[in-house]
Amino acid sequence: MKRPLIALITTFLLAGGALVAQGPPAGAGQRGGGRGQQPRPTRKQLLVWCDTTGGGLYHDSVSHAMAVIEKMGHDTGLFDAYLRTDSQLITKQRTSVTADGRDWPVTKTLDYFDGIFFCGLREIPLSDQQFADLMSFVHDDGKGFVAAHAADTAFVSRPEFAKMMGSSFDNHPWNQVEAKVINEDPSFPATKHFPATFAFKDEMYQVKDFSREESRVLLRLDPDSVDLKNPNVHRTDGDFPQAWAKMYGKGRVFVCAFGHDTATWDNPDIQKLWLEAIKWSLGLTTADVTPRPLPKQ
Repeated sequence: MKRPLIALITTFLLAGGALVAQGPPAGAGQRGGGRGQQPRPTRKQLLVWCDTTGGGLYHDSVSHAMAVIEKMGHDTGLFDAYLRTDSQLITKQRTSVTADGRDWPVTKTLDYFDGIFFCGLREIPLSDQQFADLMSFVHDDGKGFVAAHAADTAFVSRPEFAKMMGSSFDNHPWNQVEAKVINEDPSFPATKHFPATFAFKDEMYQVKDFSREESRVLLRLDPDSVDLKNPNVHRTDGDFPQAWAKMYGKGRVFVCAFGHDTATWDNPDIQKLWLEAIKWSLGLTTADVTPRPLPKQ
């Protein structure tokens, strides 16, 4: 009996490795072979980048999240997902010199991809050149960047990453909690299917270095549904964004805190959120991401 596609991919990723998964045939455009940069297919190309070698608590949901994103591309035919649990392809150079000094020849660089789905965490060991190439990929090239859950904890020693993301991680005071979420922007493609308010259980994040003058908040936590006397609560304005969209130079950036548990990635509403976020980041849909102030209570 054949094993389900997601189970096979998850097993592979847990063993550590890289996987390219193509969607259904889409006419012209073939992958090249041999050495050097490969020709681009006609479909959008998404680098699913989940390097967790920087330390911190590994999330068991990461491998399943990668499998779910791959299946989205395959089932919709909108993009090919190239799955990596390392950072070798985070470069625009012909060889990738990593932070530990190793020099790797690459057959694909960031120039090959249209966007990144990122679910890494902590201080991922990128060289300065790799990090500069990553920022340029979004800011200058206008490529997409979709960040899930613990992505907000990455690269805390590099302020430019927080500038691109629009925030820095500042704990999840209540750990996993069922709370009320407010849909602040029902017109955005990734949140239009949610009701005005809904109950949801996850690690509700608290962020710092966040400005509503730079990001358009899509979902936020209802502060009345959590304990604001928790000693780990640092915000005094009651504003706890959980999902937002913004521009970073020419690039489209989407950030959402949801995704701590493996089961969350099987939730159809959450899958739709990520699919629509990816489509928007890749330029397949449009939306108004003009920043707005916190609505009056």
